[in-house]
Amino acid sequence: MIIWLNGTHGAGKTTTSALVQALIPDSRVFDAEKVGETLMDIKPGLPATDNFQHWPPWRPLVVETARRVLDYTGGTLVIPMTVLVEPYWREIHDGLTAHAIPVRHVLLHADQDTLRGRIENDAVMGFSDFRMRHLELYADAYDSWLREEAEVVDTTHLTPHEAARRIAGFADT
Repeated sequence: MIIWLNGTHGAGKTTTSALVQALIPDSRVFDAEKVGETLMDIKPGLPATDNFQHWPPWRPLVVETARRVLDYTGGTLVIPMTVLVEPYWREIHDGLTAHAIPVRHVLLHADQDTLRGRIENDAVMGFSDFRMRHLELYADAYDSWLREEAEVVDTTHLTPHEAARRIAGFADT
C-alpha cells in the first residue's frame, strides 16, 4: 500500500514521513521529488518550467517507480510529496489504483500563520521564497478539492510524533 503525505511546504511531510516509516513494519520512504530531480538533470534540459510536476513524464514515472519498488519489496511506501494540481493527483492516484495498489491520501494541514512561521524559521532548509509562494496555491487547492480528496491531519497543534502515530494507524485500516 501507499501512504501519500500531501500538504504544502512547512506542513511537516519530510519529518513526519520518517516517523511514520519507523512505526509501520516493512515500510519505506520514497521521495518522489527525486524523480523530478532526475528529470532536471537531463541535458539538454527539458522545456523550462517553474515546477517539474508540470513535465508530463514526472507523474507516470512516479507511478511506475512506486509500483516497481512495491513489486520488489512489498510492504508500504510512504511518499511525502506536495501535489496541489488536481488533474496531476488524479493521474497519479488512478495510475496506482490501476495496478491494484491501495492509496491512503493523507493531507498534513496547518493554518496559514503556522505554515508561514515554519517556513520563516526552518533551521534545516532555511527560508524559501519558493515555499512561501506555494502557500496561496495550497490554500486554493485546499478550498477547491484537496480537503475533500484526502484524510486531513491538522498539524497546527500536533507534534510530528503525534501526527505520525495517527497516520500509522491508517495502515491498519
